[in-house]
Amino acid sequence: MEKETQIFGIRAVIEAVQAGENIDKVFVQKGLKGELSHELEGVLRKQRLNFSYVPVEKLNKLTSKNHQGVVAQIAPITFWDIEELVTKVTESGKTPLFLLLDQLSDVRNFGAIIRTAECTGVDGIIIQKKGGAPVNGDTIKTSAGAVFKMPICKVDHIKDAMFFMQASGIKVIAATEKTDDVLYDVSFTEPCAIIMGSEGKGINPSVLKLVDAKAKLPILGEIESLNVSVACGAFLYEAVRQRR
Repeated sequence: MEKETQIFGIRAVIEAVQAGENIDKVFVQKGLKGELSHELEGVLRKQRLNFSYVPVEKLNKLTSKNHQGVVAQIAPITFWDIEELVTKVTESGKTPLFLLLDQLSDVRNFGAIIRTAECTGVDGIIIQKKGGAPVNGDTIKTSAGAVFKMPICKVDHIKDAMFFMQASGIKVIAATEKTDDVLYDVSFTEPCAIIMGSEGKGINPSVLKLVDAKAKLPILGEIESLNVSVACGAFLYEAVRQRR
């Protein structure tokens, strides 16, 4: 796969979006004004692309070129269609194991999770188009190249993925401290998808209401939570243990 590619300049980014480029995330300078910038925002919103407003210093770090207040990152991978992936896995004869990430924002955590997911036989990772970490150079490095081996899907909202999983006979299990059930007492032997929340907020409450089961890790120390990539590893290896 080719390395991460950047597109900079308002008109160039608009044309790239309209041409269907595989854009992962767009950074727009805070306070950017003008007719062209207004057109850009309209195009980004229409295509439901992941974009954020950042200070100009952030853009200057991303590129030394004349960015005109806009830098877009083209993903180094091709994202899967969730229906195609779930159908492919369910028809393969194996017991599906998916991972849903609810707006995980740190690229290094994302990369570490992808690496663990590949090592534990996860069939695919589903992320939300907006609000999540991009697939960039840091993600690739932290994943040790696993990002090129792991199918990744993007959906408009994580609920969309949950509904489709459940309709396909796949149980959705939330990794959350908001339960009395410890993960060792929850079954991961049937088709399932584990959902992990963001670093700061965890799983969105509206999403948590829709899961089929909840499970938590026992915390024996004084610190109340683990890093999300570490917690994800514990959940995935419990699924591996139960399925052996």
